[in-house]
Amino acid sequence: MAKTYGFGVVGTGFIGGVHGDAIAGMPNAKLVACCDAVEASAKRFGEKHHCDAYTDLDEMLKREDVDVISIATPSGMHMEAAVAAAKAGKHALVEKPLDITLERCDAILEAHDKAGTTVGGIFNGRFYPTAQLFKKAADQGRFGKMTFGLAYGPWWRSQKYYDEGGWKGTWKYDGGGAYMNQGIHTVDMLQWLMGPVEWVNAKVDMLAHKNVEVEDTGAAVVKFKNGALGTMACASSMYPGHFRIIEVAGDKGTVAMADTNFFFWRFAEETPEDEKVRKEYLAFPAVGIGADDPATGVTGERHLPNFADFLQAIDEGREPLVSGPESRKSVEIIVAIYRSSKTGQAVELPLKS
Repeated sequence: MAKTYGFGVVGTGFIGGVHGDAIAGMPNAKLVACCDAVEASAKRFGEKHHCDAYTDLDEMLKREDVDVISIATPSGMHMEAAVAAAKAGKHALVEKPLDITLERCDAILEAHDKAGTTVGGIFNGRFYPTAQLFKKAADQGRFGKMTFGLAYGPWWRSQKYYDEGGWKGTWKYDGGGAYMNQGIHTVDMLQWLMGPVEWVNAKVDMLAHKNVEVEDTGAAVVKFKNGALGTMACASSMYPGHFRIIEVAGDKGTVAMADTNFFFWRFAEETPEDEKVRKEYLAFPAVGIGADDPATGVTGERHLPNFADFLQAIDEGREPLVSGPESRKSVEIIVAIYRSSKTGQAVELPLKS
């Protein structure tokens, strides 16, 4: 009989609610507890999702029926909850980014490695059917010699978004802006398809908002270890915002994806399946997921495959598809982008410190 996993959600804001909905959609999971430093928020969440509410994480972690915690706190607070989970012998599934510095990410990975527990991240875009087809084509070498990759996140956030958030737009808790918060899914998707990055040369700036510490616009030239060049450009300054674009090209093929659909899928050596892909998934969306509002299209249903694979990985004794080390990769690229912008120099990866 398959195990049913008891979940505790840490952080009961909007994303915590998305996690709660994803957990509710799985037959082998039950949401038993939630925790938030703001008591009223924890109680509201508990009442809505029919689970016990806590303001003390250590107390929640004492529960024997909590097997996994999902972490939906502000980005710069992920480490504390994830490390506490490991020390309590609980698995941890962490909303993107894993954390906002490599030191904090590594503390999470080391704690779970020591405890023998599983840690994973949320990059739910990898589980879209189109993303899986994209990855399969890349892994099969259908692009030939890869020559170019594009990660383009042309989004918009209002001034109100930053003004009302408290932690949003701060280096301490958000860890960055258009790249670390809004664009990290886009960055992750491109590096997942193209492979490791060799160096970045980037510039970021705050152009469309006031009283915000982090960037709302950035552009990076990227050199991949496979020899290809690329661009990673992300913004929250482009009104009204539209679909993200991921494009991979080589001397044998090109694929371009706008959010969850393809708008180009061509290879020098075509197969019967290629026409099926075009018939089912070729479209050009007019509105992007989360392009102007983080609540647009971000649902428990879209998170569910990410959660389901995490539990399946525990059952099978393997690493989840979005493991802790996998989640760290996009953080390292973005940290390098910020470092390049600050120094005015290209920055090589892996980062030495």
